[in-house]
Amino acid sequence: MSDQHSFETLAIHAGNTADPLTGAVVPPIYQVSTYKQDGVGGLRGGYEYSRSANPTRTALEENLAALEGGRRGLAFASGLAAEDCLLRTLLTPGDHVVIPNDAYGGTFRLFAKVASRWGVEFSVADTSDVAAVRAAIQPRTKAIWVETPSNPLLGITDIAAIAGVARSAGARLVVDNTFASPYLQQPLALGADVVVHSTTKYMGGHSDVVGGALIVNDPELSEELAYHQNAMGAVAGPFDAWLVLRGIKTLAVRMDRHSENATKVTDLLTRHPKVTQVLYPGLPEHRGHEVAAKQMKAFGGMVSFRVAGGEEAAVEVCNRAKLFTLGESLGGVESLLEHPGRMTHASAAGSPLEVPADLVRLSVGIENGDDLLADLTQALG
Repeated sequence: MSDQHSFETLAIHAGNTADPLTGAVVPPIYQVSTYKQDGVGGLRGGYEYSRSANPTRTALEENLAALEGGRRGLAFASGLAAEDCLLRTLLTPGDHVVIPNDAYGGTFRLFAKVASRWGVEFSVADTSDVAAVRAAIQPRTKAIWVETPSNPLLGITDIAAIAGVARSAGARLVVDNTFASPYLQQPLALGADVVVHSTTKYMGGHSDVVGGALIVNDPELSEELAYHQNAMGAVAGPFDAWLVLRGIKTLAVRMDRHSENATKVTDLLTRHPKVTQVLYPGLPEHRGHEVAAKQMKAFGGMVSFRVAGGEEAAVEVCNRAKLFTLGESLGGVESLLEHPGRMTHASAAGSPLEVPADLVRLSVGIENGDDLLADLTQALG
């Protein structure tokens, strides 16, 4: 599939070649563990064991690479499995990483509770501040980790600017592109070395699969990652790969609707007397609005806001919502809401990444926008 095709066309066709046996237009689910060899070492298409490679996973990985404009995509059992593989590929004991001051709680836990026991050190910085990132770099800094937009405070990082900082330091720039998706933002084109996804979220898009991905351009790094992917084994299963591949086909139209509905939601929230702050990069007053407008096609479906009355008032908003489902995760067709301090970011409590107790995070779905506004209005009281 030529990279000259539009994103929408690549999303449907890249990696999705018709089955050579039957002509099926959807790649089959190769629910298989091992493959018949034509003599010792005589592999058909390079397949010998599905931890190492599986045709359904190959289709997804080719699709992921095409959408992010990368040379290689790698699919994993979860977003954190992808992150773990990346850390153990890039780092050795004593190395240092700069991470965001508002990273996803699971990412922080991976650094603070797992990688740190292995001797990996990290510093926290406001990645929206180029000078702060530069100041956080140490002699053994091997990676700068960025989420943009970030989870859950919707911070925006200038990818191109931080890529320059990383190059000067001899470090890799890793960008978690989960909130934006490759439809809205392509970090490799802006200078990133590695793109991370939880494909559970917008890529899958239907709250029915857990998965993760890494996409890279550097051939040597791609081989090292593939080696560790096989050696560590946290790969995407064939049915999970098939579900993500199916979800990606509608990614563009879904992201357009997510963004449209999120804009309507922020308009309501910014005018509501019980809301003290709205965090959404599409708002002109957002600190990172200009950067987001420069590097994103639209502003996405994630919105966070703070509630007058503090933590208990925020929890009550979550409990009163009806159409917005109270639950963790994000990026599905249905709208979700949560209290990050008690849910997705509980692991960051007491750390520099602790989130405000009065914060509510919304994953705005693709339902009728007026219905979503009515539910938020009654939930706010």
